[in-house]
Amino acid sequence: MKTHAQAVVIGGGLVGCSILYHLAKLGWTDAVLLERDELTSGSTWHAAANIHGLHDNNNITRIQHYTMNLYKELEKETGQGCGVFQPGSLYLAQTEDREHQLRLQEAKAKFYGLNFHEISREQAKELHPLAQFDDIRCIMYEPDGGNVDPSGVTMAYAAGARALGATIERFCPVIGTEQQPDGSWIVRTEKGDIHTQWVVNAGGLWGREVAALAGIELPLQPTEHQYFVTEAIDEVANLGRRLPSIADRDGEYYFRQEGNGLLIGAYEKDMRFWAENGTPLDFAHDLFPDDLDRIMENVIRATERVPVAATAGVKRVINGPMIWSPDSNAIWGPVPELQNYFCCTGIIPGFSQSGGLGLLAAQWMVEGEPHYDMFAWDLARFGDWADKKFTKARVEDVYTHRFAIHFPNEERSAGRPARVRPAYEMQKNMGCVFGLNCGWEHPLWFADQPGAVETNGFTRQNWWQPVGREVQMLRDHVGVIDISNFANYVIKGPGAYDWLDRLVANRVPTEVGRSCLTPLISVRGGVAGDFTITKVAEDEYMMIGSGMAERYHQRFFNMVELPAGTTFEVATNRIAGFNVAGPKSRDLLQRLTNADLSNETFRFMRSQTIEVAGVTCLAIRVSFTGDLGWELHCAESDQIRLYSSLLDAAKELNGGPVGGRALGSLRIEKGYGSWGREYSQEYWPQEVGLAGLIKLDKDFLHKEAYLSVKDNPAREVLSIFEVDAVEADATGGEPIFTPDGRPVGRVTSGAYGYSVGKSLAVGYADPKMARPGDTVEIYILGKPHSARILSAPPFDPRGHKLRDIQPVAEGVS
Repeated sequence: MKTHAQAVVIGGGLVGCSILYHLAKLGWTDAVLLERDELTSGSTWHAAANIHGLHDNNNITRIQHYTMNLYKELEKETGQGCGVFQPGSLYLAQTEDREHQLRLQEAKAKFYGLNFHEISREQAKELHPLAQFDDIRCIMYEPDGGNVDPSGVTMAYAAGARALGATIERFCPVIGTEQQPDGSWIVRTEKGDIHTQWVVNAGGLWGREVAALAGIELPLQPTEHQYFVTEAIDEVANLGRRLPSIADRDGEYYFRQEGNGLLIGAYEKDMRFWAENGTPLDFAHDLFPDDLDRIMENVIRATERVPVAATAGVKRVINGPMIWSPDSNAIWGPVPELQNYFCCTGIIPGFSQSGGLGLLAAQWMVEGEPHYDMFAWDLARFGDWADKKFTKARVEDVYTHRFAIHFPNEERSAGRPARVRPAYEMQKNMGCVFGLNCGWEHPLWFADQPGAVETNGFTRQNWWQPVGREVQMLRDHVGVIDISNFANYVIKGPGAYDWLDRLVANRVPTEVGRSCLTPLISVRGGVAGDFTITKVAEDEYMMIGSGMAERYHQRFFNMVELPAGTTFEVATNRIAGFNVAGPKSRDLLQRLTNADLSNETFRFMRSQTIEVAGVTCLAIRVSFTGDLGWELHCAESDQIRLYSSLLDAAKELNGGPVGGRALGSLRIEKGYGSWGREYSQEYWPQEVGLAGLIKLDKDFLHKEAYLSVKDNPAREVLSIFEVDAVEADATGGEPIFTPDGRPVGRVTSGAYGYSVGKSLAVGYADPKMARPGDTVEIYILGKPHSARILSAPPFDPRGHKLRDIQPVAEGVS
């Protein structure tokens, strides 16, 4: 067995073999895969192996499309059959909401050039004469949908990897992974040790156990999952062609042909956890006892759809394990706290995603960064707060709601609260409806009374009017926004300035009381993040960034060595914050502090440590609302005291609490981008309007990468759109077309602009096809809505309110 490798992949299932194959494709032929048993052991061998191209997340649609096309290429390349059947897939909508979802996916398919389109009941009956569609309101057809052979695909990846020079060791359990001082790893096995630069945990059902060897705890939980195959059915055998699969997600089952019989599977409400305390090491090609009674309600609905299945005998039942993350997305990416340790596990639709996830994983290891923004799958979205209790509760929720629609802005309650601030109970008693952000409960909006439950859907919901009241209150008077879900970092010591200046692209303040906004540049020259940096005292800085990206950004912080005698602290847990904003924000604060808040003394992007209602606060003159405002950051223990005082003073000025939904509307009215929506490593600074914050007379992280792209013409430009929408607003992900049907771009965020009376969207548009003033079509509810690209934000386009500048009348010098 080899003793050295560029990468060691642990796990010989579908995904491990895909990663090995793609590493070799990108030139890392000196890679080794270690499998404790036989290839396909665990979950791979018994999977239903359905494939489909579309997903609610645009980038996952891209990788699923890549994966589906890859299988036939693999067959040609390796000579190993993948058992690809593509008779097509029928997607059924029984409800109006499901129809909205399918029509939006049809629009996305059109944008990406995929074949997914509506057909009539009569056309569906011709494709699947054994099914009835009388109760269906909308049917979409995906001609490329189908299924593959699980073992065939896995063996094809393995054959392709071997042909390129990679090595596979079967029956070789890993018994240890030990990081070395230089960041490399020793992988210990029963056959000997391998010294490697990268460890890849593709352990599948044993992903938790493999992670534990490196001291990592992953939020994963296996469950049982059942499907069965019927005996041969004459009507199927006599048809003379393969039937398309049926995705009736309102019925909560899936249905396809298997041989001359039918395969029926379900995600039942009466689910079962498995291996809660660890996956047995001797489990391989094993199954659980049949328990079809648990899925019988789903099966009955399936047989009503295809009646010939009702009288068919059962040939084979598969009741096997699957391993889930809390949101059913993969646990994927390098572990931020370790060097060169990559995870790729917890993948549910593996045969639709295996190729894309393998390719992007290889890109990250070989090239330093994947080509696509994959934060929705990045393991950094979870932290220690995603403990076993939270994980189990969320897995039960995602399993039992596997086929439920995930609506825009939807907040699921399972496993919550995970992390709360001292003001949580106070806010709950005020009628607060909370959202989840990096584990924290944070206010979304405030109802008239406690206990309100928000509705979900594609159209405007029960929170639409209350959020509008909060927006108008802030714009007319003043609002108090809890921003304790922002990420806070404190850097202290003689090297604090030097470290920050080498990290970020803007100049770091050298004067106490000054702040700056700055982008963080990614490996390929894109935007990895945006921060506010404030010099608090000599040799002390506070940096504020996106809360949900706190662990993600740790990877970039680790890329710049911290000088001796300097400390870096993630201070989010001990710091709470509020944004006081609106035209009366100065009046409010002046009632609670003796500090001089005048425009001359406390200018925009300046800071001071002041006393507010007797609470020591770092006050920064900045506001994500685009209005006059201050951010106040205090010790978490002072949160209730400060909040109570701010709200009492706000009430006297006709103001009050404002939630995150209103903040989203306010920042979109101003055209502000947000990390994870508008800002990601996929986009260059000149495309998102941040190039002016980059100073080339200094060094910063990935400067060379930025220089290599800075003069490139923008592929897409971040733009703001006014949309002719009445019953629903854009939320993100909607495709944008020219009036004659050519793809232009995508929406990244959307909301109703209450203070400007317009439905608004922020997104990207190809500047060669659409410019300010042009009319485009944004597909909301899957239908075209006319929209205009604005030349400036509709709210305060010159920034006078933010800076408290009185506009000069025309003709006055």
